[in-house]
Parts: sequence; structure tokens; C-alpha cells
Amino acid sequence: MPRSRGLVTALMAFTLMLSLPALAQNDAGQTARTQWHDSIGSGYQRLADHSAVLSSTLSRLCPMPNRQEDGVARMKMAWRDAFLAWQQVRFVDFGPIEQNSRAWQIQFWPDRKNLVGRKVDAWLEQADKVSASAIADAGVAIQGLPAIEYLLFDKRFRTGNATGWTQRCALLTAIGAHLEKVTRRLAEDWQAYGNFYRSRDDFTATTVEAAMNAVEHLRSRRLGAAMGLRGNTSTNAYLGDAWRSGESLAAQQASVAGLSNHFLPGLKPLLTAPDQKALFDDLTHQANETLSEYQSLGRPLKALLDTEAGYRQLQGVYIEVSQLEPLFIGQLASTLDIRRGFNSSDGD
Repeated sequence: MPRSRGLVTALMAFTLMLSLPALAQNDAGQTARTQWHDSIGSGYQRLADHSAVLSSTLSRLCPMPNRQEDGVARMKMAWRDAFLAWQQVRFVDFGPIEQNSRAWQIQFWPDRKNLVGRKVDAWLEQADKVSASAIADAGVAIQGLPAIEYLLFDKRFRTGNATGWTQRCALLTAIGAHLEKVTRRLAEDWQAYGNFYRSRDDFTATTVEAAMNAVEHLRSRRLGAAMGLRGNTSTNAYLGDAWRSGESLAAQQASVAGLSNHFLPGLKPLLTAPDQKALFDDLTHQANETLSEYQSLGRPLKALLDTEAGYRQLQGVYIEVSQLEPLFIGQLASTLDIRRGFNSSDGD
């Protein structure tokens, strides 16, 4: 009997030793998800706050007589703040953002057929029917930041013969109110999502995959396509995220900053072995290098594409993004044993 009890004790100890790595990994995953949830939540709240400021700015300044001067400039700045806040959390492609096509409601892109412009023009012809509830029932092309960008920045509204300000003002105010509601509910729903998200081990891989997809999407579609490096051979600034406002590159930079701020810190608990720590350092370093390259550009996408010197600057950014991509999709995926599924952000 004593020998039998000793054997049982030894077997139990051996079983416990085998289970420790898995338990440690589960603990690390939960720590990572807790950090991700908190950080993404702060990003969503920032988006909601900036969207609320945009909505109030539109409704307050739009009817003012000085709208053609300081008022328009302030509305554009409020739009830019909300737009870049969205770019920082744009990599999150799961959870509450999937409900009711919220990502598309916030930013309808790509828009190769200028559906935003055509929808806005159609709504301007029936401005007397415009309201936030009417916009909520309309298609995604009229509901978000690109539609507001069109109304504030498009060249057709820079002339005195443009469609009347009253119609534009009504539409701007309605879209702003809808956007405020969508982003506020997104932030609230993400908080309510917390217990479920933190408790599910599979959301670790889901979150990492979201970051991988975002980096691939950035290189291939958001930058590469405009540079003529995605099957097309000619440059085209109109393939950028925000060509009307000239904020396409700022949007890309904000997305890299979002990965640095809202993804990488939560990744650290998963990479604790010496070689894994080296990978984390490489990811952090390359993200910083990419941000520095974006910050050095100093001009909008179209201006850079129009000259050889400008294109060379963009090539420098493209190289940095291209070096970031294999760290995510190759080394990180292999280290965490993540097999990527279908990338839903690839749809045209």
C-alpha cells in the first residue's frame, strides 16, 4: 500500500508538471485579452468622444453666417480627429464591430465606383427628408465619415455655384448624429462584451489574426494599390482611404499607431521565452520605424505620387511596412501556432 500510494503521488505530480505549460499559457492568454479589452475599449471610447464632438460641431457651426471661413475649418478639424480615432481601432474586425455592418457604416471603403459621391448627391436633392433616423435606414455609403468628408472637402463645394449650403448643412448634421450614435453604441457594446471576450481562449488567436490582417491590408490595398504595386501598373491617389481631404497617409499612420498602442502591449504576456522576447522587440522596433517613415513624408499622397522624389519617399514607407508584415504573418503566427483563416477585409 505505501508503494502504491507513492506511485499515485508520483503520477499526480507528473501530470501536474505536464499541465503547467498549458495553465501558464491560459493565464498568459487571459492577461493578454484583459489588456486588449481595456486598450481597445479606450480606443473605442476615444472614437465615440470625437464623433460626439464632430456631431455637435456640425450642428452648432453649420448654420452660422461665418461658415465659409473659420466655421468650415473647425468642422474639418473635428472630422479629421474622428477619422483618425477610427483608424487606430480599425484593425479590430470581430465582436461588436461586426453587428449591423458597423465598420462599413463608419467608413465605406474601398469605393471604386464613387458610390459615396453619388449617394450624397441624391440625398442633397431631397434634403427636406433628411434626418438621423432616415440616414440610419439608408445604405452604408451615406452613413459615415466618407460622406461627411465629401460634403466638407469635395472640390464641387468650393465654388459659389455649388449646391446650396442649407441642403449640405441638413445632411451633414444628420450624418453626424447617426455616426455619434453608432460609435457610442459600439463603445458600450464592447464593454458589455468584456466577460465573454476575456473568458474565451480562442479570442487570443482571433485578436492576433485581426492585427495580421490589418498589416497585410495596409501594405497591399491601402498603400500598395495607390502606388501601382497591386496588380495595377499605374499610380492612383484616388485609391487612398481619404483622397478628398488628403488624409490617406495620415490614416495609414494612425492605423500603425493603433497597433502599437492597442495591440502590441497586450501581446507581450504571450511572448516570454528569450527568443519570443526578441520577436516582441523586433515587432516594436519595426512598428516604430514604420511610424517614423510615415512622419517624415510631410505631404499628401497625391503630391508624393506626382513626382519621382515623392514616389521614392513612398517607397521608403512601403519597405518599412513590408518588413513589418512578415514579422506579424510569418514569425508571430508561427510562434503562437496560429493558422490564419479567410481575411474578410479583403472584399471589394
